[in-house]
Amino acid sequence: MPSAAKKLVVVSNDEPAPASVETEETMIVEVEVADEPAARPEELRLLEALLFAASEPLDEPTLVRALPDGVDVKAALAALQAEYAIRGVNLVRIGKKWAFRTASDLSWLLTKETVEQRKLSRAAIETLAIIAYHQPVTRAEIEEIRGVATAAGTLDVLLKTGWIRPRGRRKVPGRPITYGTNEAFLSHFGLEEVTDLPGLDELKGSGLLEGNMPPGFSVPMPSDDSTLRDDEDPLEPGDLDLGLAPAPEASSEPESPVGEPSDGEGEK
Repeated sequence: MPSAAKKLVVVSNDEPAPASVETEETMIVEVEVADEPAARPEELRLLEALLFAASEPLDEPTLVRALPDGVDVKAALAALQAEYAIRGVNLVRIGKKWAFRTASDLSWLLTKETVEQRKLSRAAIETLAIIAYHQPVTRAEIEEIRGVATAAGTLDVLLKTGWIRPRGRRKVPGRPITYGTNEAFLSHFGLEEVTDLPGLDELKGSGLLEGNMPPGFSVPMPSDDSTLRDDEDPLEPGDLDLGLAPAPEASSEPESPVGEPSDGEGEK
């Protein structure tokens, strides 16, 4: 709300005026005049327009290229985020990108219209948790951690939700595909970084882990760095037939075709 400043106005003695300090010929009246609102920085308007019109979250390098030279994008994002913090729409960071989202305390208004509740199987939830904490991880490594075989349909369901993605191929015999989470996972669970996932103490405090854990048990520090590690190769043309790699020059069948999604029945 604009602040008010006092302005001294000299009026003639014969004109009606509020009680004030008088002299023989004139009197001085204090009048409150509202200050003009400070002009909003142009870079905030430009940044606001870019993020509002974008169909997906935008990273800072993209915003730097779109804005005029000399604009401090980090400072502008911080100012815009603070400006929208009390509104029904907030500016949020998702991984390394930015987007407008409905304020979390108002999400119930849109739940029935935009959110379709789907219950994941226990196998799918366990698999998702393992991928989130241990990424990049292969199917064989998931099975080793869970202690049971993982049905292909379980990974298919998680791929269909968009919460996980194939990253590359492990440099071991058979060259299995490695999996990791993506921005849709962060957005759905309200995380800025995958490192915001609860640690060992938090999991114990919430009752998700027993108090007496086996000796040497620990919860790994998750990382969703998209850069392939030394033990990973890039995906090949046609991998999973999900369009994650360039189209093959010659026709060839994918090495790991995806079947119809299932609910993971048969797993323990």
